[in-house]
Order: sequence, then structure tokens, then C-alpha cells
Amino acid sequence: MIYYEQISKRYDGRTVLQVPQWRAGDGEIIGLVGSNGAGKTTFLRLLLDLIEPSTGEIKIDGQPVSEGNWKSFTGSYLDQRFLIDYLSGDEFLDFIRTIYGLSRPEAENALAPYRTFLPTNGDASKYLRDLSTGNAKKVGITAAMFVSPRLLVLDEPFANLDPPSQLRLKQLLRDMHAATGATMLISSHDLVHVTDLCERITLIDKGKVVKDAPTSDETLEELRVYFADGSDQHAA
Repeated sequence: MIYYEQISKRYDGRTVLQVPQWRAGDGEIIGLVGSNGAGKTTFLRLLLDLIEPSTGEIKIDGQPVSEGNWKSFTGSYLDQRFLIDYLSGDEFLDFIRTIYGLSRPEAENALAPYRTFLPTNGDASKYLRDLSTGNAKKVGITAAMFVSPRLLVLDEPFANLDPPSQLRLKQLLRDMHAATGATMLISSHDLVHVTDLCERITLIDKGKVVKDAPTSDETLEELRVYFADGSDQHAA
């Protein structure tokens, strides 16, 4: 489904990402892990055509992301810049409904599983700019998921969420995958959540993919050892 070919991204002469080749198949749940500044967010922003690569090409379903119709079947949330802060949570979700062509009854039905995840106690009617970081993120993640996309891209979805919300989100992701078979690409610092949820792990360090393997019983321990030993030593 997703193809990275000879991708690099440079800023001011400095290469921040270099991925000769990377693939994601239909229906895979892939965890993208790495330290701060490793290149994870750049990896995702290139995929979503938010920035252009310095070299190479990314394709979804065989079409370059700069030309294809992937937006019609993709849900994504990277950060609060994806929100419209002068709308309330309810208004923003209704806006997303219209973009994806859902009727109000269809949207209400699709949103039902997320009601226990979304902000409550009046926060749903507050402007997004007035919500806590965690509650605003819940709205953004829900907006990416409730439209049942074929491709879901989330950057650090568990950060700033309390433990019950993290567990609820994991279950929602599992339920969504079981129902739709969507391809999911999830970036996170939380190794436990990533290895528990994702069937494949891509480790990025200093802008390079240094490990890409199926999740196994040993994966979490391998990642812990990797980071405990110091990623700088491995990348050297």
C-alpha cells in the first residue's frame, strides 16, 4: 500500500531523514519508534504530503502522494495544527463529517463507540483552543478514526492522555482494525503500547531505519536494550 523509494529530507544542508526503501502492506499495524529528533514526525509528514522530500518518491496504492486520491480514504492526526481552534469539538467533528460525505445519522452511528473516549462534562461544547492538550487530542484522534479510513496515521497518540484514556484508545484501535482492516502507522515513545498494539516495528535513529521487524515476545526487550545502551552508539 505504501512505498518509500530513495527518500531523503534535508534542511539547510543537513540530512534529517534518509530511507532508501520502506514498505507497508494492506492491513498492517506498524509502530514507528525512536528518540526525540530521530525523524519519526518527518517520516509521517512526508507520507501525508505536508512537506516535500529532497529526493525520492512516496506512493500510496501505486500513486505519488503529490498526485493520488489517498486523502479520500486516509485519517490522520499529528498535532494540534490539524484542528480548527475556533470550533468546538462537536463542530469540528461535524466539519470532518461533511468532508467525508457522511450524513448526520451515519456520523452519529460512527461516533457512538468514541463517546466514552471524547471529552465530557461540557468540554465538547468548548472551543478547541480552550481544551487541555489531552482533550483536544482526543477530538483530533476521533476525527481521524470515526470516518473508518483505509489508512490511519497517528503521531504520539498516547502522549498527554491519562492511563484510562490510553487503554480505551488501544481498544478502539483494535476494534477499528478488526472492523475495517485498515493499515495503521502509529508513532509513539511508549514502547509498551507500541509493542502491545502493533504487529511490526520500525525503529528510526538519526533519520535512518535501523530495525524493521515483526513484533515478537523479544521485541520489547530488544528495544529496551537498544535505548538503554544509547542509540547514539548504535548509529555510529
